[in-house]
Amino acid sequence: MFLMGSGGQIGWSPSKLLSTTKLKTISLVQLIPVFFFFASAVVAQNVGAPVAVRIACGSSENSYSNRTNLVWLKDFGYMGGSSASIPEGTSMIAPQLNTLRYFQYSDGAENCYNISVPIGRYLMRFFFTFGEVDNSNTEPQFDVSLEGTLTFPLQPGWSSYYDQAYPDALVYVDDGAATACFHSSGHGNPAVVSLEILQINELAYELGYPWTLYVILKTVKRVSCNALETGYGIDLDADPWGGDRFWGSDIDLNKGASTPLKTTAHITNCCGAPNFYPEVLYQSAATTGVGENLYYSFQVEPNQNYSIWLHFAEISPNITQKGQRIFQILVNDQPLFMGVDIVGYSGGPFTAIVLNKTIFVEGRTLTLTLKPVQGGILINGFEIYQLVPMEYTTVKSQVWALQALKDSLGVPSRLGWNGDPCVPQEHPWIGVDCGYDFTGNAWFLAGLSLSHQGLKGHIAEDISYLPSLQSINMSSNSLSGAIPSQLGNLSNLEILDISFNKLNGSIPGSLGNLTHLQELYLNGNQLKGEVPVALLSGPIHGASFNFSDNSGLCGIPGLSSCGILSSGSKVGLAVGTTLGALILVVCILAIRQRRYNIARAKRSHDAPFARSRLSSTPEVQLQKLAITDYIKSPHLEHTPQLLQ
Repeated sequence: MFLMGSGGQIGWSPSKLLSTTKLKTISLVQLIPVFFFFASAVVAQNVGAPVAVRIACGSSENSYSNRTNLVWLKDFGYMGGSSASIPEGTSMIAPQLNTLRYFQYSDGAENCYNISVPIGRYLMRFFFTFGEVDNSNTEPQFDVSLEGTLTFPLQPGWSSYYDQAYPDALVYVDDGAATACFHSSGHGNPAVVSLEILQINELAYELGYPWTLYVILKTVKRVSCNALETGYGIDLDADPWGGDRFWGSDIDLNKGASTPLKTTAHITNCCGAPNFYPEVLYQSAATTGVGENLYYSFQVEPNQNYSIWLHFAEISPNITQKGQRIFQILVNDQPLFMGVDIVGYSGGPFTAIVLNKTIFVEGRTLTLTLKPVQGGILINGFEIYQLVPMEYTTVKSQVWALQALKDSLGVPSRLGWNGDPCVPQEHPWIGVDCGYDFTGNAWFLAGLSLSHQGLKGHIAEDISYLPSLQSINMSSNSLSGAIPSQLGNLSNLEILDISFNKLNGSIPGSLGNLTHLQELYLNGNQLKGEVPVALLSGPIHGASFNFSDNSGLCGIPGLSSCGILSSGSKVGLAVGTTLGALILVVCILAIRQRRYNIARAKRSHDAPFARSRLSSTPEVQLQKLAITDYIKSPHLEHTPQLLQ
């Protein structure tokens, strides 16, 4: 089999690849290292049957398809929504399905299915419709994202086109869970009848590293030319590892004049790994006469990369040698492949080849033209995929922490909070502010804006797993319980507003660790105890703190004095009391000694013998001084007899 591939480079934007990057063609030889890269990364390649999950959305019981002998599982893995009935037979893929799941705006703007599957590549397919209960028989408009990347925007009129009502895409799941989310645009309720997650070969639709891992291949067209049969892989006896792809006909396509050609002969080199095409694809073809062109034209999204896969097998009995049929292939008049010789490339008739190249389309039309060089044109089939660059997702630990907070805070269902909080970028979660880390190539949580949202739970310790938070506003809700000390671990926090709730307990001292904190509003709660000393200096340095309207708080101006002393205050009080007692004892002793001296001096004055005997001694001089002081004291005014 001859194959020509395509490659590119990783862009700098938050999406894993830039959608406007033009791809370069690389040869099969250049793909050899890529092949070994993927071969070494295969987890489970064609070991047993592939994983196949088929969900009947809205159904409360499993169902069985008589046409395909497949079981459709009852609805599971969804977040939110309601079930409604649709007429049986509405679904072409499984006529027995008669329910759907729809998501009202009261369920939130984002609602998801999250299905556990092994890491690998998958074809994910949906069937969308609407009815009386879910949408009053009016076509809704909404977006669908796969693995956090906006993939299917359902625009007005989508229900009139088969490939828009039954869209599919090839997706690489790298985290063990296939996620599909439905995003309301305010124009009706998203509604889905079925979801299929079908494992395919790890190397299927290899585009070259890093493109295969970092893009979603969104199906634009998958066509079997002048098909003997149309239908799904299971209808065409295709290998189940091919993902049960649907192959349509080109009968209704604008392709110019062509003649159908068919065979029942065996086609070699058609149906094996990695793509597992059905043999019947190569047993019919569209052909032209000598010198006649063949073309196909499609409406596409502009300024996007498109991967084109062309299928050939020479099935005309008149063409057996190389050089008998040669033609060119162009896209929008730009050369894609020149000098295509089917027999020359494949080595003989009734042998399949696939040509692949990825091109950039600026306009809204993709026209595939085949021009003959020798003889006429023959083509068996083709596939066109839009390369949708996958978004980098939010740090997983932060997504899990937010899910835990969703439960603890009692976040109402109308806010959604399903899927990834930051991607797709067109549909972030309500109340969540995101930032992008260009070094780690991941989104992170920068802020929570949940004031006046009717929160009725408590703040869980899991909030510490959001270390990049710079702002938290959960004011004016009904949150209760204690302020978790883990808030002190959010070292980047600048604003914390949890005012006007029902929070109780004390203010954790760990909040003093928040060196970048500029605004702290704890007012209007039921907090008690002393305000931590570490928070008292905040306003001095220009920060805005508010602790008012908490009857049990104390320790700063404007609040009541602390009736219950801290351990440090108790030690200080004990030391002060002891010192005061010692000083009092010293004063009492000093007063007693002075009174004793005065009394002794008086006795010496009343004894003449002692007075004459001691008149020349220092002790007598001291006594004289004491008596003089005593005579001059005010109380002697009432005893004049002593002065005579």
